[in-house]
Amino acid sequence: MRTGHCASRSRHGFPETRLRKHYRALPAIAVAFATACGAQDFDAIERPLWEVGLGVGGITLPHYRGSDARANLLFPVPYFVYRGEHLRADRNGVRGKLFDSDRIEINVSLGLSLPVESSEDAARRGMPDLKPAVEIGPSLALTLWRSAQDRTRLDLRLPIRLAVTVESSPKAIGWIFSPHLNLDVANVGGLPGWNLGLMAGPLFSTARYNQYFYSVEEQFATAARPAYIAQAGYSGSMALASLSRRFRHVWFGAFVRYDRLDGARFESSPLVRQKDALAAGLALSWIFGQSSTYVPSRE
Repeated sequence: MRTGHCASRSRHGFPETRLRKHYRALPAIAVAFATACGAQDFDAIERPLWEVGLGVGGITLPHYRGSDARANLLFPVPYFVYRGEHLRADRNGVRGKLFDSDRIEINVSLGLSLPVESSEDAARRGMPDLKPAVEIGPSLALTLWRSAQDRTRLDLRLPIRLAVTVESSPKAIGWIFSPHLNLDVANVGGLPGWNLGLMAGPLFSTARYNQYFYSVEEQFATAARPAYIAQAGYSGSMALASLSRRFRHVWFGAFVRYDRLDGARFESSPLVRQKDALAAGLALSWIFGQSSTYVPSRE
């Protein structure tokens, strides 16, 4: 998975051809990163109807879940917030209020996988490269509990996403279902404005999705990499912690994610080199535009 003016390599040691592949996925990386860092702030005050900004983020993560190779990337991070009555867009994603209830929301769930040049990944050497893929789909969010002042909230979130490759002829590569519990804590530790988000849960994916990442066709089999066909089902678990803070014209966000593949249907794939891994990132955005209209918000 995933400019100096060096002729062949960047400051991170990536060949230029490989960097071009990573940069095709940057819009998806930026959106997914901002979503991952989105802990909520429940203070009910007047805020602008919309705000826009732009910043920079950095991330380190495995090439794919189960890979023992890593990518380190810098990328632009957009900041966009819209606080409509029935539609909201912010660091927690796009949300619509389709029910007359403050305990049920329909959201848009986003995810991604970065491109992998197989010549740069020992486990996949000699196999086809992995294309960058965007994951998108609906998510049902059910509020299970909230504190008296609404500063702490526990949700059950049920996202299902379709993964589609980012290339000239996009291809659907399967579905992912990732039910999880999500805890948002505003003013964590008594620190005004600092917001903590915690989430954890299992992942399930279709055979087509797992085969894209973990199958080895006969023609690519070697003595150290036997042929393998991945099956649908349980795909391990994940836990994520994020911390964010809105200053006057600046937004800061950071996250750490832990993935574990013990018991996954593809655990025995020769492309799985490690069964647990960490990913982490941080971002800083400058907010340079906002609406003159203000609305009540508990974002």
